Amino acid sequence: MAVSNAIKEQDVLLEIEDVHMSFGKVLALAGVSIKIREGEIHSVIGPNGAGKTVMMNIINGLYMPQKGNIYYKGKKINKLKPYKRAKLGMARTFQKVEVFGGMTVLDNIRLGRHIHSKSGVVSGSVYIGKTAREEVEHRTFIEEKIVDLLEIEHIRNKPVGMLPYGLQKRVELGRALALEPELLILDEPLAGLNLEEVEDMARFIIDVNEDENWKVTCLLVEHDMGVVMDLSDHVFVLNFGNMIIDGTPREVQSHPEVIKAYLGEEDLYATRR
Repeated sequence: MAVSNAIKEQDVLLEIEDVHMSFGKVLALAGVSIKIREGEIHSVIGPNGAGKTVMMNIINGLYMPQKGNIYYKGKKINKLKPYKRAKLGMARTFQKVEVFGGMTVLDNIRLGRHIHSKSGVVSGSVYIGKTAREEVEHRTFIEEKIVDLLEIEHIRNKPVGMLPYGLQKRVELGRALALEPELLILDEPLAGLNLEEVEDMARFIIDVNEDENWKVTCLLVEHDMGVVMDLSDHVFVLNFGNMIIDGTPREVQSHPEVIKAYLGEEDLYATRR
């Protein structure tokens, strides 16, 4: 496995160390290790069945690794439930849009603010004092930061189930951002989008990563190689549960094992002629 420049330990936000995962006789991950550096955009690529989504589920806490460890900010989190990982600063969108179709755009996004609610049972039952102030703060954050960022002012009060797929993707991203994550995990954020929607989503990802108001570290699973290579600071390539290469986009694009995994032996031979 090729590895690019060494990463300073103090810069590592998330580390996966020698993780193994299998389902029956199917080996999904075979000793995978990666380090996600704070402030960057990282992408995981590989053919279908390479183990990408399994790795995301392990990071997110939906699966527990059978061997190996997951560290977040240096703390081992193997046994933490997804909601506890969310409280630590991790948020995720899914390969298939997971929204509440009968609820409005704003109500869907508000659900992502629940971990920031500090009101107790008593104060929360009466809309005065602390509860009222907290609600105003949440509403201001959503409307001034998320709605503006994702350009969804015109649909804010519409039921999500009535919206086109591309806008539903924005709403799901908005709900993840409502958690105010330090690490944003995006599982195929561009899947099913047309060219214009792909460009918009790519712009949103760059904005949340680079804008001073956000500065979110991003981890993508994606099949659109053009976007991956344009957006990413670092790329991990999986194939049949094994890490082929961990490197920069330039290193990944020229790696023979990556070409072989995507193009096959004959095309690899052709590229060398």
